[in-house]
Amino acid sequence: MYLTGFADEAARGIEGQIRATKELGWRHIESRNIDGVNIHNLSDAAFEAVVEKLEEAGIRINCFGSAIANWAKDVRKPFDVDLQEAGRAIPRMQRLGTKMIRIMSYPPFADRPLDDQMAEVRIARLRELTRRFLDAGIQPVHENCMNYGGLGWRFSLRLVEEVPGLKLVFDTGNPVATFDRTAPAPYPMQSAWDFYRHVREHVVYVHIKDGVNVDGKTTWTFCGEGQGDVRRICADLHARGYDGGISIEPHLAVVAHDSSITSPEEIMYANYVEYGHRMRRILDEIGVTLD
Repeated sequence: MYLTGFADEAARGIEGQIRATKELGWRHIESRNIDGVNIHNLSDAAFEAVVEKLEEAGIRINCFGSAIANWAKDVRKPFDVDLQEAGRAIPRMQRLGTKMIRIMSYPPFADRPLDDQMAEVRIARLRELTRRFLDAGIQPVHENCMNYGGLGWRFSLRLVEEVPGLKLVFDTGNPVATFDRTAPAPYPMQSAWDFYRHVREHVVYVHIKDGVNVDGKTTWTFCGEGQGDVRRICADLHARGYDGGISIEPHLAVVAHDSSITSPEEIMYANYVEYGHRMRRILDEIGVTLD
């Protein structure tokens, strides 16, 4: 295994993101936003400046946390937007030597039943996106976030079964904050362990968040302190010979999809580094030898 993380939760600029990564002794960043802009939307000049700084620091982007088909999109809107983002992402990932990209499956319709979610359209779009990425030597990984595949493990399994070549990134914290609409109303929250154990055969990458949900409201915590079954899942990954990335996404000082949660950059930085140290201690306790 190796450790990495969404370093835009440590700092807005690439310099601070690199500094936090090096302080933790890591060699990788999961890149999402730089100066508030997703990497596939940076200007050419800004992107080249990022590449130069990464090369100087000896830090690599192991995965690109794209906005393709994410929670802010709508599957009823034209597909061109996603195809254009994919078209901009591919040459930039090739330039960086990045082999993995996080994608999603568009947000579900809260006012429609589960069998009326335009699943066929979502699947057709993911097939086309996956084909384009695989043809470019890039592995797309679907995250169980605020999207169709995140509705429950059955939905994630349907995606990997019907989209050839698609793999999964499992996020330990997202089930804590997501209602299980496959259960009778009033809906309980999802179980991170139950979701993971059903999809683990298809998991090639892991995001670490943790939190506590009380009466439908989630409070994010340090890893191992919440209901995300972080230790149990990591121990199972280790026992099964998993050798991929463990990527932290603290959500303690800043949340990418919630502009109301912000902090001064020194607090962001300190929380991110502390979170990284705590994640390392959890893996040490399990007996993981990091690459």
